[in-house]
Parts: sequence; C-alpha cells; structure tokens
Amino acid sequence: MIKFMSSVIILVLFTGITQAQSGSTITKTGMTAAPFLSIEVGSRSKAMGGAFVAVANDLSSFYWNPAGLASIDKTVIMFSHMNWIAETNFDFAGVNIPAGNFGNIGAWITSVTMPEMEVRTIYEQEGTGEYFSASDLALGLSYSKCITNRFAIGFNFKYIQQNIYKMTASTIAADFGTLFHTQFNDMIIGMSISNFGGYMELLGIDTQVDYDISPEETGNNDRILANLQTEKFQLPLIFRVGVAMDIYESKYNQVTIAADAVVPNDNAQYVNIGAEYQIWDFVFLRAGYKTLFMADSEEGLTFGAGIKHEISGGVKLTVDYVYGDFGLLNDIQELSLSIYF
Repeated sequence: MIKFMSSVIILVLFTGITQAQSGSTITKTGMTAAPFLSIEVGSRSKAMGGAFVAVANDLSSFYWNPAGLASIDKTVIMFSHMNWIAETNFDFAGVNIPAGNFGNIGAWITSVTMPEMEVRTIYEQEGTGEYFSASDLALGLSYSKCITNRFAIGFNFKYIQQNIYKMTASTIAADFGTLFHTQFNDMIIGMSISNFGGYMELLGIDTQVDYDISPEETGNNDRILANLQTEKFQLPLIFRVGVAMDIYESKYNQVTIAADAVVPNDNAQYVNIGAEYQIWDFVFLRAGYKTLFMADSEEGLTFGAGIKHEISGGVKLTVDYVYGDFGLLNDIQELSLSIYF
C-alpha cells in the first residue's frame, strides 16, 4: 500500500508540473527535421504507454534511455517492425554486448521506408511516368555503464539521413541518459535527452538552376549554373524524466507501474503512464495511456502482451506485441522479437 500511495503522489506531481508548463499555445509543431526520430521503438515500451524512461531494461532502451542498457548482462539482439501511418514501414534492429568492467557497447539501425510514388507536375497531373521514393535512416553506436550499484549512465552517437527524390539531408547527433535506483521503496528515477545535434538541410541536384545575372543585357551568359538556398532545420530534441516502481511482487507475480513527463521542442509537454503485470517471468500483460494533457492529440490508450521462453542452453526468446489507438489515423500495431544469448 505504501508503494502504491507513493506512486500516486509522484504521478500527481508530474501532472502539476506538466500542466504548469503547458500554458503556452505555441508548440512549434512541424518546425523540426527528421520527425521519424520521434517514432517510439519497442512493442513492450509502447504497450506501457511510452512510460519507459525509468523502466529501460531491454533493447528498446536505445531509444528511451541508453543508461538502461547497462543493466543487461547478456548479449541481446532485437528486431522490430511496424506498419506506420500512410502506408510507411518502420523498422528497428539492435544489438547490445556486455564488455565486463568497461561497460556495455551496442549498435542499432532505425529506418522508415515507403512505396514508390509517381512524379506529377502542374502540366502532367496524371503522372510523368517517372517514380520517386522517400526514406529515413539513423545509424547509432551506444555505450552504457553502471557507475555504482544504484546509478548508471548511457550515451548514443548517431548518424541521421533523410532522402526524398534526388535530395538528401544528413547530420550527427547524440543522446544521453541516466538511471538512479533510490532507497525509497526501490523506486527508479530515469532521465534522458534525445537528438542533441546539428541542423539538417536538403541538398541535391534539384536545387540547381540556370540563372541570368543580367537579364537586361544581350550577349551575356544567361545560363550560369546556380544553387537555390534551402532552409536548415533543427532536430526534434526530446527531454524525458520518469519514475518506475514495483508496487507488488511475489514469487510468481510482479506489477510495475511507471510515469514519464515529456518535453519536446516541437510540441506541447505531456505525460505518459503505463503498467506491466508479469506472471512467472513467462507471460506479460501491459497497458498504458499516452500524451495526457496534450490538446488535440490523436494518441491515447495502448495495450499489449509478451512471452519469454528459454529455447536451449540459456538462450531466451522474447516476443512482444502492442496495439495503440491513433484516432483519425486508425490504429498502430507492432511486433518485436528479442534473443538473449
């Protein structure tokens, strides 16, 4: 009961902080590049409503909080696939390797792809017969380490690229996270900052134009090759702080609840809440709610389940599924597979 009441008090404090910060109606929505970096990773974490910065104990921690990778004492590989909105595909793959006293090292890749579309112009609205595509890619390296038995840190360093037709934008960025296991009913406090890096600017042959520097004069070169200047945009910087606690634990069952306060630079602040019920470390049931207190949000209720099974020789297989309500954009479903060696 004490653990439960403590968690309720913390959630109320999160609510007050977020509501106090969300008084402004200016959200800067659509003002950043590479919005795919805000697409959450991992069926388990998303089934818990995205309240995962303090839970962070599987490979989706690459996205939520790289400090959580330090607690993984086995080599783990994770694959995740999701049919994202507007017929796009979101895929993630990562590996985390313990390196003894040095800490843990990892690598991961995130991609968003879409089917090819036909090129249309003002004069050829039925199509020119040519096709184009767009894609997003992030490649990352990770390092995490337990500084003490209660405190861990983690870093991501990543290369980001976006492509559309004949244009490309790229930059580098970093993530940073911490985890602290308190003595207050074993509550965990997590914090992370994601996508701290450079600006992105689309460059390519489509910005090349012929320019006449003196159109009033005759006999001059009227086809000087020039480049149009494209705008530079910052990345979607995201600050998260959260708490997690096991409010019930027995030999065969465990209930974990979590809450995150999220402050992005391209939207309003909000709160995520979630819970996980573990049965015999074999079956997992999860539910959550996303983007509390954000006006006009299409996201909301999430739920999912998972199964962990030992194959042989200590090799374990985990399969997780999530369903999320996305309002006018219908629903989102994702399947994740993790292998522990």
